[in-house]
Amino acid sequence: MEKNIKKYFPIFLLPTLISFILVFLIPFVLGIYLSFTKFTTVENATWVGIENYIQAFTQDTNFLNALWFTVKFTVVSVITVNVLAFCLALILTRAIRGTSFFRTVFFMPNLIGGIVLGYIWNLLINSVLGMFGYDITYDAKFGFWGLVFLMNWQLIGYMMVIYIAGIQNIPKELNEAARIDGASPFNILKNITIPMVMPSVTICLFLTLTNSFKLFDQNLALTGGAPARETSMLALDIFNTFYGRIGWQGVGQAKAVVFFLIVATIAFIQLKITARKEVEQ
Repeated sequence: MEKNIKKYFPIFLLPTLISFILVFLIPFVLGIYLSFTKFTTVENATWVGIENYIQAFTQDTNFLNALWFTVKFTVVSVITVNVLAFCLALILTRAIRGTSFFRTVFFMPNLIGGIVLGYIWNLLINSVLGMFGYDITYDAKFGFWGLVFLMNWQLIGYMMVIYIAGIQNIPKELNEAARIDGASPFNILKNITIPMVMPSVTICLFLTLTNSFKLFDQNLALTGGAPARETSMLALDIFNTFYGRIGWQGVGQAKAVVFFLIVATIAFIQLKITARKEVEQ
């Protein structure tokens, strides 16, 4: 069997490797190169060094505003999504009626596309704010909390399923032994449940962190960056720079590289910290 695996391994690996190189690696390297050029098409790119990066941070205040808005949104969303998803997972792993039904209902929003979700919640939120003479683009605070609420509604069910899988993998003997020893429900949660589901915590934190930073569809459909681009997140700001400003394609590409470095660095740090907790426990 091992000989057969070694023999045919390159055959099965080759299609995936070719796809990875063509679809990801080559465009990624080309994108980094273009971030140091001024261009309208790839063929007429002119090398300008780090000018695009300087321009992104000095001549375009929208980028820094989008970065700060994205950071605030990510912090709030990561906390609320994971706390609520974990609480739901605790409830729906108990011996109560209809748990399968409720799991399905909570998971369903994740199946709806981001653009559709954005337009639906735009109508719902505006119908409520309209009773007071406002809409979601009246104030950046409305857009911020609208995006947070949308993100929670979409991701809580997905994260809940991951937490449920982690909770169900906890040996029942541990909880039973803790109860016999007189441990309170809070002590069981603190000293057994949470430490044992740390692999699920690692996955959920990574998914919510990266999805929050990369949010685009919902941002475009819900607020479009209004008012005055105050609710533009990084992905939407990069899109508007690249396609909405003539001659700024190189700056947009430079923003995309910075965006990638930020997300990759934060995600890497998060994975290292939470993975270390898994080992310690």
